Amino acid sequence: LVFLLGFSNPINFKLPEGITAIVDGQTKLTIKGIDKQKVGQISAEIRNLRRPDPYKGKGVRYSDEVIILKETKKK
Repeated sequence: LVFLLGFSNPINFKLPEGITAIVDGQTKLTIKGIDKQKVGQISAEIRNLRRPDPYKGKGVRYSDEVIILKETKKK
């Protein structure tokens, strides 16, 4: 898999055997596999490539994840 996450270079990510990834549009990725622990580990590694920003909410996140945004400083 090749991710374009806003860095200067694309990020290459190799999936192990037994794990498949389905791309649904440009912003959705579905990870499937037999071993639930492996699927969770791979999804956590992909999320750590670009964690969600606490101020704007940008980044890789799970579909059911709710991000509580911080307020910016007011002048």
